Amino acid sequence: MHSTHSIVMSRRVRVAAAGLLTAGLLGAGAATAVAAPQVPAPPKPVPAHTDPAPAAAASHHATADHTVVKAWQEFRVKGETKGIKAGSKVVLEQKQKGTWRALPATTTVNKSGAYTLRVKLGLKGKNELRLLAGGKASNVLTVTVR
Repeated sequence: MHSTHSIVMSRRVRVAAAGLLTAGLLGAGAATAVAAPQVPAPPKPVPAHTDPAPAAAASHHATADHTVVKAWQEFRVKGETKGIKAGSKVVLEQKQKGTWRALPATTTVNKSGAYTLRVKLGLKGKNELRLLAGGKASNVLTVTVR
């Protein structure tokens, strides 16, 4: 009996010792996390070259030479841009069911910031159009196709 009792006792001692060891490790980890000092992030470096004058705001204005056309009748859209790089692509967009859709009509901005685009529309009714150049949208044009 004595040997069985010592085996049971030694298991209890080992389990208790393992529990204390685990609790001690967890307690030490928690204490370390609480006691660790918070180091602030270093300040971000200031760029060496800063432009004192901000870039001029880009502007984009377009006009159509006709506001009413027959289906597939050609008309021209002229636009003027400021602050948009020469050679930038100009894309014609049409509002369809509330969403702007790009049409297969493009041109580029010339060195004076202007462009001309020939357009033919087949969708009858009022068509809302705008042009995108250099990430900037023009005013909305309304052209009625009869």
